[in-house]
Amino acid sequence: MRKFVAKKIIPCNVFNKSCIIIRATYVKTMDEQQLIKGCIDGDRKAQKALYDKYSRKMMGVCLRYVKDTEDARDLMQEGFIKLFTNLHRYAGDGSFDGWVRKIFVNCALERLRHHDVLRDAGDVDDANCAEIPDETASDMSSEELMAYVRALPNGFRMVFNMFAVEGYSHKEIGDILNISESTSRSQYARARKLLRKMILNN
Repeated sequence: MRKFVAKKIIPCNVFNKSCIIIRATYVKTMDEQQLIKGCIDGDRKAQKALYDKYSRKMMGVCLRYVKDTEDARDLMQEGFIKLFTNLHRYAGDGSFDGWVRKIFVNCALERLRHHDVLRDAGDVDDANCAEIPDETASDMSSEELMAYVRALPNGFRMVFNMFAVEGYSHKEIGDILNISESTSRSQYARARKLLRKMILNN
């Protein structure tokens, strides 16, 4: 496929625009394995195609773990550096999308695990977090709901994301954050209550 895009069409500057269009089409039609191989081989066009494919999704992942947009951009940059550095380790087992996502989640966790992630959670009064029916969020878009998630205290937000969004078990969360499984369960329950209260009050 790469040979097909050979430089036959570049004998004259008049064709430069056409060349760019054809090459862009080539990158877009690459299958997943070709795209990965191109990135590993240092193909800048393949690397850009991979970035374009995942940057928006991964920015969303980063924004769930850090509140500030600039911090999220920095986190996303770190994630892509790790992604390109470790592409050769992808063995093809499981979804590539899931593998990419895990790299970015791990980047976020590495950045936050060095802090006391439950520091802010202990200040929340359970009495002010009464259960609110699930129907309160039924008419909300995912973007609106995630905006509330981002407003949760750090510890609550991290545990909520890991359990409700990423699918980690409470045991796995406990191992990753160096907390007990029961603490993870407790923080998730309190995060859920606080989230419902925030939604109801707005």
